[in-house]
Amino acid sequence: MATYKSSKETIAAPAERVYEKLSDLENLRNVIENIPEDKIPADKRGMMEQIKITSDSISLPAGPVGEIRLKTSRLEPYSRIELSGIGTPVPLSLGVHIDSKGDTESEVQVLLDIDIPMMLKPMVGGTLQKMVDQFATVMTAIKF
Repeated sequence: MATYKSSKETIAAPAERVYEKLSDLENLRNVIENIPEDKIPADKRGMMEQIKITSDSISLPAGPVGEIRLKTSRLEPYSRIELSGIGTPVPLSLGVHIDSKGDTESEVQVLLDIDIPMMLKPMVGGTLQKMVDQFATVMTAIKF
């Protein structure tokens, strides 16, 4: 199992509000729909339209793999949200850790645990690290 961690990102909202917003995946729909068009590469715009969201799952187009479906598997109020891969080519989980930094601020860190063969890790590790870093950065832009 390989683990990829983002840096810790500060969010100008209390941990409770961050958790409430992120624990219901339906709230991500508004975030995705409001990404400025100039922030999405032209070749990725079609993929954005294929994202399917429910309150406890999200399905993302994944090129030759088909679709990656993540479902909420663990919720620890105000501190942790974990999604597990459903029907993914390899076992994986994506977690968001939330730390309270007072009444007006919190810190988030994204962790990806994925069971990839050691020989593939050098080929995909950089891409996976970039993905968790971008995910954490996107969270700082969400209006909580």
